[in-house]
Amino acid sequence: MERMAPGLFVLLWSTGFIVARYATKDAGPLSFLTVRTAIASVVLFGCARLFKEVRLQRDQIPAQLAVGIGMHAMYLGGVFVAIHHGLPSGISALIAALHPVVTTTLSRVLLDERLSKRQTLGVVLGFAGVVAVVMEHGGAGSGVSGFALFSMTVAVVGMSTGTLVQRKFAHGTPLLGGTSAQYAVTTVALGICAFSTEGWHFTVTTRSMLSLAWAVGVLSIAAILIMLWLLHRQAAAQVSSLFFLTPAFSTVEGAVLFRERLGGLALVGLAVAVVGVWLATSQRK
Repeated sequence: MERMAPGLFVLLWSTGFIVARYATKDAGPLSFLTVRTAIASVVLFGCARLFKEVRLQRDQIPAQLAVGIGMHAMYLGGVFVAIHHGLPSGISALIAALHPVVTTTLSRVLLDERLSKRQTLGVVLGFAGVVAVVMEHGGAGSGVSGFALFSMTVAVVGMSTGTLVQRKFAHGTPLLGGTSAQYAVTTVALGICAFSTEGWHFTVTTRSMLSLAWAVGVLSIAAILIMLWLLHRQAAAQVSSLFFLTPAFSTVEGAVLFRERLGGLALVGLAVAVVGVWLATSQRK
């Protein structure tokens, strides 16, 4: 499981940027996410009771609420709003992949987690690869709005903060109950934003229902539980570096489904990012 989990997480997580494109065609991004996280919270709470998981203790709740605001409300909200405002799914995945750099830097300061020279080089290469793709796309006159880039900045900061809080304060937290609490506070936060900024927009269509089913079952439950499980077993920087790989998958998926294209520099950047992830997540025997 420990060998398979990273690759499985990357594959599942990369589809989130594709789902965001489909979901926001029939619903406001924050309205869709509110429904998604509400369902996920109820399902995970039910699973926690079904499997008789240890209940979440009162002193564990504040950390889980902070993780929920950062890792879900800020990250998911930022990504979905950015894609709704025209940012291509592949590029949104690339910008989101910058968060391992922030996480690695802060984990050294706040958690005293140290990486080997090999792993540090991997993080640097991953960052360089992402920058190369963003530079090429930004110079192509794609019309990416400043608001979309601001939304992605919020997403990167949120994911980094949530990852560090989870790693620092959530040891021993029940996995199902803790994640359910994260989604509960996310539902409240995003719901308030959805009503105030979108006037609540969610149209029931076949596309929105299929998007919701995939987003809840595959992303909000399967992928998130894998990531939180990895955070219990590995350093925050190592787990975060997996996000360098998601743009490669999202770019291929975007090219097939939405005819999104990246040029030569972007492809080189993706290759460099893949090498960076391999270095960052592997250890010399």
